[in-house]
Amino acid sequence: MRTEEELARVRHVWGTDILYLTQEEQAAYFREHQAKAILDLSFTKTLPIEEIRQFHDYALDYQRKYPDTVAGHWLQFEPHRAEESLEEFERVKSAALGFTGFCVNGQVTGVPPGDPAWFPFYERSVDHGTPVLILCGLTGIGQGLPGGKGIILDHGHPRHVDAVAARYPELKVLASRPAYPWQDEMIAVMLHKANVHYELHGWGPRQFSPALKKEIGGRMQDRIMFGCDFPALRFEKVIPDWLNEGYTEAVLSKVLFENAQRYFE
Repeated sequence: MRTEEELARVRHVWGTDILYLTQEEQAAYFREHQAKAILDLSFTKTLPIEEIRQFHDYALDYQRKYPDTVAGHWLQFEPHRAEESLEEFERVKSAALGFTGFCVNGQVTGVPPGDPAWFPFYERSVDHGTPVLILCGLTGIGQGLPGGKGIILDHGHPRHVDAVAARYPELKVLASRPAYPWQDEMIAVMLHKANVHYELHGWGPRQFSPALKKEIGGRMQDRIMFGCDFPALRFEKVIPDWLNEGYTEAVLSKVLFENAQRYFE
């Protein structure tokens, strides 16, 4: 459970109240907004593997109950526990109804994505032909606190995405979150590395940089996809903001739906 101080920090960073829903209420919310989510239990990665399995089983059970609202799972692990993490990945992948992939969080784990400790995770993803999500840019975790909870922002620099994509050209790399303040660097990586795509959770589209907005409507419209970050950000606010940014209907259809459908099929 989060402390009251942590909950207050969430409200401050994202400007939303904490939302608690039952399983059925959450599924109904996704249906209402025509969303099919990929679940991400990011907080589990530091737990003993036995507890991680219990949370993964909970997520799998939720997916079985509401398969129309859950497309798959992002699994997060600490890289120094590769053997047990890879075993758990295989277990979840065999039990899940849809997509299962790794999410690499270099900032929270303290190990940048280009570090060799992550190589077994990338190699397993190549074996399965599944994308890897690599978190980039400013994180809300620790934001505004002295020392930022010890998080080193540079571990989310696009240079790490570039290094991974170069080492594993057959790997599908999905850069995650607007890479502020290194947006131009992220665009350069995408221009140079055809195996890199980009999803934009954690920010509303009004806050995107001018360069990113230009790429969404232009040459990167087939490789950029919507992300929300529910429940901190919610569809009823984020989707209208997308619709009001002036993108064409064709671009919106790609970014909000078609690109992700093609990427995860």
